[in-house]
Amino acid sequence: MSNLTDAVEHKAEAATQLAADLADVVGARGWHVATAESLTAGTIGTVLAAAPSAATWFRGALVVYSSEAKFRLGVPRGPVVTRECAEILARRATELLGAELGIAVTGVGGPDDEEGEPAGTVWFAVVHPGGEHAEKRVFPGEPADVMAATTEHTLTLLRAVARGDALDGGGEA
Repeated sequence: MSNLTDAVEHKAEAATQLAADLADVVGARGWHVATAESLTAGTIGTVLAAAPSAATWFRGALVVYSSEAKFRLGVPRGPVVTRECAEILARRATELLGAELGIAVTGVGGPDDEEGEPAGTVWFAVVHPGGEHAEKRVFPGEPADVMAATTEHTLTLLRAVARGDALDGGGEA
C-alpha cells in the first residue's frame, strides 16, 4: 500500500463523520459552503460532495493550485503560503460560488520547504456571516499525510464555525 492509500484509509472514517455533521449544521442554518483549495487540490471538495444532501448546501470548490491561478483571483504577486492569500481565496470562493460559509487552504505539502516555510505548513481562512478567522498549522509527515490532516482540519473548522463554536487561534491567527 502506498502512503497515500494509508493516509486516505486512516482519515476516511473521521472525514466522513465530520462531513455528515457539517451537513446537518449548515442545513439547519440554511447556509451554503464553498472552498478554495491549493495544497489539497480538490480533496476537500470531494469529501464534501460525498456528504449527505450535499447538492442542497455545497456550492463547489475552486482548485487554485498554481501561484498564477491565485494571482488571477486577486492574490497579490509574491509568496502564497500566507494568511493574506488564504483570506483572499476564502472571500473569492464565497463570492464567486454564492455561499455564506467559505474556506481556503494554502500551504506546503512537502517534502521540501517552500517560500521559507517548512513542509507541512498550512494557512486556513474561513469566512462566514459573523466574520472571518485565519490560522496557521504545521502538520508532520509525508505529503499525503499533510493533505489528509489539512482536509480533516478543514472539516473541523467548517463544522465549528457553522455551530458557532469559539475557535482557538491555531498559533498564528
